[in-house]
Amino acid sequence: MSYSSWFQEHGDKHKKIINKLSHLSDDELIEYFRFDNMVKNEPDFCPLYAKNKMCHDKKELNCYFCACPNFRFNDDGFKQIENRTLFSTCGINSKDGSQYISDSAIHQNCAGCFVPHSEKYIKKHFTRDWFKAMEEVK
Repeated sequence: MSYSSWFQEHGDKHKKIINKLSHLSDDELIEYFRFDNMVKNEPDFCPLYAKNKMCHDKKELNCYFCACPNFRFNDDGFKQIENRTLFSTCGINSKDGSQYISDSAIHQNCAGCFVPHSEKYIKKHFTRDWFKAMEEVK
């Protein structure tokens, strides 16, 4: 599956949850996306939920911006760097991010970055239209 396909599929899952919870206030909706609640109430949202595993080692993980709005990707690659294709980068060059480099590819590794998973960040960039949020931060 390409990242673009995953991104679209994930955004559609997000939209279904938002529509189901349209009666909640913005703050209640953001709280709903806390990891512990999502594992319990939305087990199909993320494949890691079945293992009760977080994608980031963070005590208070919020999954509203799973698929970080600062993550830049191109399924065909952005450019070639020393015979490797650069497929993804960080739009804010987070000091906690890194790169995974193989013989043929370079991918952004976001495992150490918590920026989009804090409720302060989510509230700053919040919109109920997840796809719009992904575009606005760019």
